[in-house]
Amino acid sequence: MAQPKDFGFGSEEQMLRDSARKFLKDNSPIEKLRALVARDHKLAYESEVQPLAWDEKIWKQMVELGWTALAAPESAGGVGMKMIAVAALAEEIGRAALPSPLIATLITTAVLSQAKTDAAKAWLERIVAGEAASFAGPGSEGSWLPEATSMRVKTTGDGAFLEGSVPFVQDARKVAFFLVAARDPKGIGLYAIAADAPGVKIRPDRVVDLTRDQATLVFDDVRVDKASVIAAPGAGSAAVAAALPSILTIVAADICGAAEWQLQTTAEYARVRTQFDHLIGFFQAVKHPIVNVMIDVDRARSLTYAAACAVDTDPADALRLARMAKAAASDAAAFASSRSIQLHGGIGFTWECDVHIYVKRQKHNQFYFGDGAYQRSKIAALIDRAA
Repeated sequence: MAQPKDFGFGSEEQMLRDSARKFLKDNSPIEKLRALVARDHKLAYESEVQPLAWDEKIWKQMVELGWTALAAPESAGGVGMKMIAVAALAEEIGRAALPSPLIATLITTAVLSQAKTDAAKAWLERIVAGEAASFAGPGSEGSWLPEATSMRVKTTGDGAFLEGSVPFVQDARKVAFFLVAARDPKGIGLYAIAADAPGVKIRPDRVVDLTRDQATLVFDDVRVDKASVIAAPGAGSAAVAAALPSILTIVAADICGAAEWQLQTTAEYARVRTQFDHLIGFFQAVKHPIVNVMIDVDRARSLTYAAACAVDTDPADALRLARMAKAAASDAAAFASSRSIQLHGGIGFTWECDVHIYVKRQKHNQFYFGDGAYQRSKIAALIDRAA
């Protein structure tokens, strides 16, 4: 199917992108980000529990701007904008490296929207109203698919209960509820569980990314009521599979935004840093890697918007393009990070240089829902099945 002009990116999407960029520039400049997440090395890495660093005031303003409602369908009170708009917003979040649960909430919104049940609609309405959420779906066997989950639904005479643990849950200490994938004999189901529900334990991980918190969730006889069943056992995998192109596109867009910041910041440094009586941008050993970063970022961004467009207009091809986008974005994250450090010279390795904040976010993003090698293996499997 032929894609629309400019991937369907029109005036509404441009207005959203521009207003988001201005809002984040005004409310979360790099100086504020550094003070929030990197003011103290020992506090960040040597305290017993990694500090929870985010500005809840900015989150409330984002809710007022309608960002949590952006991807939710109109039937749940949301804006129902296209994935191309969601990708544009996610890119700006990555450009600012904003510590917030918005990316996790957008991913959860994508899965809830595919469940298409009354319960899913009710929990989407809570997101529209401003509650943050996180998808607790990854398994513990190196797979990002819910089929690998160790979570179980236990049914007794007193009702149904969740038991087990879920690793790699993003922004777990910032959200109001989790969307949990769990299995019973009929298959995978999806369940919405409040973060403060009895029996839910949040065990924070110590991760290198200072702009996020991550945790392992432990569920000990957590009761499941009717309103919590988002997708019945056996229907959960299909909902996640349908949402996967959107999930990969959102993460890839975040990477592209952060990589663009790395590119522009490094290029600007090359314009002002002098060595051997020349600006370092004069030397081919500096200018050529910067151009190569630009090429990688542009490739990843083009694929990301192509994937977003496919989610909107050609769902049959969306997964292939989304995996291509995430593969290219993950590779761009690694390359842009290594060049930004090296081309900043000796200061690039220091805590005082802002580059390290983005390098660490990119390392997290690179492997979130699978790195480039993982995505290419999945693309190969898609091609084999189509052959």
